[in-house]
Amino acid sequence: MINKHLFHSRKKSWPAEEYVNKSTLQLLDFDCGAPPELAWRRRLNSHANLLKEFTVTFKEAIRMMSLGVRLWSYVREEASQGRKAPIDPFTRERCKPSASEGVPLGGMGSGSISRGFRGEFKNWQILPGSREMSPVMANQFSIFVSRDGGKKKYSSVLSPGHHEGLKKFGDPGISSWDWNLSGQHSTYHALFPRAWTVYDGEPDPDLKISCRQISPFIPHNYKESSVPTAVFVYTLVNTGKDRAKVSLLFTWENSIGGVSHQSGGHVNEPFIGNDGVSGVLLHHKTDDDNPPVTFAIAACETQNVNVTVLPTFGLSGENCITAREMWGTMVQDGQFDRENFEVGCSMPSLPGDSICAAVCASTWVEPHGRSTVAFGLSWSSPKVKFQKGCTYHRRYTSFYGTSERSAINMVHDALKNYKIWEEEIEKWQNPILRDERLPEWYKFTLFNELYFLVAGGTVWTDGEGPVADNEKPTSRLRRSKTSKSKNKISKSGHSKSMRVILNPNSHNNPPWFSDDQDSQDYTENVGKFLYLEGVEYIMWCTYDVHFYASFALLELFPKIELAIQSDFAKAVLHEDTRRVKFLADGKYGIRKVRGAVPHDLGTHDPWHEMNAYNIHDTSKWKDLNPKFVLQVYRDFAATGDFSFGRAVWPSVRAAIDYMAQFDRDGDGLIENDGFPDQTYDAWTVHGVSAYCGCLWLASLEAAAAMAYSLGDHSFAEKCKVKFLRAKKAFEEKLWNGSYFNYDSGSSKNSRSIQADQLAGQWYTAASGLPLLFEEKKIRSTLQRIFEYNVMKVRGGRMGAVNGMTPRGKVDDTCMQSREIWTGVTYAVAANMISHGMEHQAFTTAEGIYVSGWSEEGSGYWFQTPEAWTTDGHYRSLIYMRPLSIWAMQYALSPPEAILKMSKINIMDCIQVSASQRLDEADIERLGVRRNNLELDYVEASKFCTFPRIS
Repeated sequence: MINKHLFHSRKKSWPAEEYVNKSTLQLLDFDCGAPPELAWRRRLNSHANLLKEFTVTFKEAIRMMSLGVRLWSYVREEASQGRKAPIDPFTRERCKPSASEGVPLGGMGSGSISRGFRGEFKNWQILPGSREMSPVMANQFSIFVSRDGGKKKYSSVLSPGHHEGLKKFGDPGISSWDWNLSGQHSTYHALFPRAWTVYDGEPDPDLKISCRQISPFIPHNYKESSVPTAVFVYTLVNTGKDRAKVSLLFTWENSIGGVSHQSGGHVNEPFIGNDGVSGVLLHHKTDDDNPPVTFAIAACETQNVNVTVLPTFGLSGENCITAREMWGTMVQDGQFDRENFEVGCSMPSLPGDSICAAVCASTWVEPHGRSTVAFGLSWSSPKVKFQKGCTYHRRYTSFYGTSERSAINMVHDALKNYKIWEEEIEKWQNPILRDERLPEWYKFTLFNELYFLVAGGTVWTDGEGPVADNEKPTSRLRRSKTSKSKNKISKSGHSKSMRVILNPNSHNNPPWFSDDQDSQDYTENVGKFLYLEGVEYIMWCTYDVHFYASFALLELFPKIELAIQSDFAKAVLHEDTRRVKFLADGKYGIRKVRGAVPHDLGTHDPWHEMNAYNIHDTSKWKDLNPKFVLQVYRDFAATGDFSFGRAVWPSVRAAIDYMAQFDRDGDGLIENDGFPDQTYDAWTVHGVSAYCGCLWLASLEAAAAMAYSLGDHSFAEKCKVKFLRAKKAFEEKLWNGSYFNYDSGSSKNSRSIQADQLAGQWYTAASGLPLLFEEKKIRSTLQRIFEYNVMKVRGGRMGAVNGMTPRGKVDDTCMQSREIWTGVTYAVAANMISHGMEHQAFTTAEGIYVSGWSEEGSGYWFQTPEAWTTDGHYRSLIYMRPLSIWAMQYALSPPEAILKMSKINIMDCIQVSASQRLDEADIERLGVRRNNLELDYVEASKFCTFPRIS
């Protein structure tokens, strides 16, 4: 556990007072208008530098030339079928990535829109697997202030005009608007899922403005967290001597990013909803037979706030009122005509035209008075369609129906319930934010890295089967299998409903399971969940990467985590004999081998056409099966869900048995096959490897523990015996006195120090299992990683490099050995915390913050890449693996069940039969206490009684 006083001496390095005048913070400090004490911050006039992508060396390029040719051919073949290849390093985005990202909008799994820290709406991911990076510049908030009877006026878009194409003379479009905000006195403050933008006297010197962005990302809430909506709450404080009429304007283009606005057939429609919620619906007709999308922009009318709309305006002067004319009306009147609500649907837009809508909310703010104005945004695309496969209903349709018009109900509920959301968000975040033992950078980075669960291309379906494209939509609740009562949250932050009782009246229940009377059977349908490996690697739920990222889901949405594991458990027993060409060597094989854990759930037909990854034959990878066993056992132990455990157990057995083919010398230990047969898919391994070998040891221990827990004692015995033999071989072949060698081969990098070599031990600690090795060996290894992989790279300011030679030079064997992987760095830090090395852990992880998130870094906030090189150049932005920062929090505050589990040695509960016992010499070498073995078993079995599988 973390030392109580370790970080007390650190000064507050990111206080809001350094960015916003203290008096302004005090004025805004009501109704959550002031930004929090801890947040990621930037000034709006900060330079958004273009990001630098990595390049391969000449030697690496020569080595990968054959792969590159085959990959290029495959990309072209997929493009000819109208599909995007899962990995395409050849096609570049029209918009170059820059350091301009911010907190994304909406809940999980219904498409996402990001909002940059300067106010741009960008990174559109409404359709599965597709992304449009460019901002839609017509989507803006603007302000119009009139004082002293109209003699003093201010007007401006509330975003700095630092974009190409703006301020063109004579343009009837958005260049004609007033882009008067310099951003010098305006600041952005991010604490996912909320963000604050404070305008301190811009554009009106006597008006203090705060815009608070709120999305419904609420842990353990499986309803609101699925809804595609966001709220923008403006807090206005008039510090002047005269009354001010303030009109806020929300404009939105009928577009889903890119050039989609030009396709034609789009329609806008005003609406007046319940409880004063009014606005405009924008019905968007998508291309390529994709399901339509409907946006709702709205504001909430109150006693002090008047809402008016302009249902349609254009960016050119041909078919409707222009953007210039709309702006002129706002400058002159500060509102639109009320009659606009009666105009009905617009005519469908013509190809090439761009149509937009506007919602205005006007209020009077008295001298030294305050006012609050709330806007809402929602988007409804009830069906999610995959290019080669099926169409499904999204999760939120279980609560709002399948009509696109449900956008009205979603935006209404958002505007009426956002304060409840904020209460739940603060209840979740405050215990961590107020923990004075933790570094400040860690607290807000922990929450901000969760952006990926919204912006990582997530898809969340209702869990039902495919639907017909022509199914009649419904505007009411179709079904609701979700419990009406909210899950109770324990002090440790874990849902009490996840701790299942074996028998409430039995004294033989294992002590690491709760006897909470609120426990319940875990059969609720929470739908099916997909998230991409990364926006550049378009594969759903890439499993070797989910191994790292899954801690976030287990901590915050454990039911989703179990649903993902259940999908993979079913896949283990599945076989797909369709032939696939593997691009690394050009050989053919079958798509999915029975017993092998799939690399991913697919791309264009998830769940039905798995293993979209086709660089290598992943049925021969050595890490996927052990990772499956480890994740399943960790989830089983942390949640205590025996129904889950029993359901996946056949797949766990199959996954272990499948690996026997890779133990070629009978020592119980698997060997690698001289190619990159694990998550480091460009880094070759020979013989026994530290990474895969350690994972295998841990999976044997996990399988033995799970088998015993479920009553499969013969399999538990089998795994224990194999574990003891494999452990002996592993240490003999790889331990060099300070750390474990990279592999047992004779290549020049065989003695390299791999940062991730103790990944298996990381998981055993996270699962409450006994140590794989002596504590002194584990700490020695982690200390060597810290001294070499971390501190010898820019003084520890970049994270942990994957490979380091014993001489203290970065291992340049291949592209990946010389990279720093952000998610692996967090995982290494979590492992250090588990072994009492808190100082080393936070120093290691802080390198990711410094290089990726700080002002002195490379600008990777809210787009954390898979990797960067020692010169800061990235590979693969917006990547899944950095969610592993939540493994650090898991190590700091483990579930109660894991804490109880760690107090016993479940391996001692497993009695080895005489026929399976090791000989005396083996027992002596392995440290097995023969004289006490039976006594250990008897003592442990007093509180390790489990029912057998029926």
